[in-house]
Amino acid sequence: MHARELLELAALVAEHGCVLIGGSGPIPARSIEAYWSASRCRVDRWQREIKRSAAQSPAETAKPACPHNTSVRGVIEEVLTGEVLTRVWTAVMCAYDRHHGTDLMEPVARSVLSAHTEARHRVLVILAASSGMPAEEAVRLDQLRRRSERWTDVLLGQMAALGDVGEFAFDPERAADFAEDLAAHAAGEGRCQVWPLMMSSMRACFRHGLAAVSPNADLNAKIAASIVSLFPPELFDAAGVPESLWLVRMAQTTSVAEGLIEEMLLS
Repeated sequence: MHARELLELAALVAEHGCVLIGGSGPIPARSIEAYWSASRCRVDRWQREIKRSAAQSPAETAKPACPHNTSVRGVIEEVLTGEVLTRVWTAVMCAYDRHHGTDLMEPVARSVLSAHTEARHRVLVILAASSGMPAEEAVRLDQLRRRSERWTDVLLGQMAALGDVGEFAFDPERAADFAEDLAAHAAGEGRCQVWPLMMSSMRACFRHGLAAVSPNADLNAKIAASIVSLFPPELFDAAGVPESLWLVRMAQTTSVAEGLIEEMLLS
């Protein structure tokens, strides 16, 4: 799954997270474990690739056609754009525990966010030093960082009704401003009109400038599946969920069913 599709999932979670939080059914531990496992595995891959990149000589990393150089750029893109979903989903998981008086999701969410934040710090060090990459490439990636941060705050602003989500924003004041703007537009035009405009704007913002293939597409898909599986299917159907997210949802549902059948046979 491409990093761009995780951005769309982040927007869907921001819009419909209240459905999950307000639900009365239990959250499957299997989905929470899958989110943690895939997220930590992805961070481990990022760290190894970043470490290998740091070990390369400046002459090697500066080569545009170098496969290693291309790989680390893909990792940087995943770290920067993937943090949008990580922060939004952490806000939802923490809000769920607060609403239900449980301690089920927040520890996992904060652990994943902490690891992602550390990976981001390493990426920022690379960008600040340029680490042998062409100046224009460093500028492009820094622009991607800024766009990702801004959209994180937009989506968190959209989630203001869930409670205090400012701690997950890059700029809490900006998120609060977005929350006020969105509330005003929703009152005047109706939320059903604001939402499609936001999705179109996000897609346009990230349509270009990302690598054709994400280096950790398999783990991106597992992370997406662990999240999408928690929502009712009719909700995402109405939201116009991308086909790729439906495919990972179906795969996750099949995996859970197979696991339950295996447990029944062994009992």
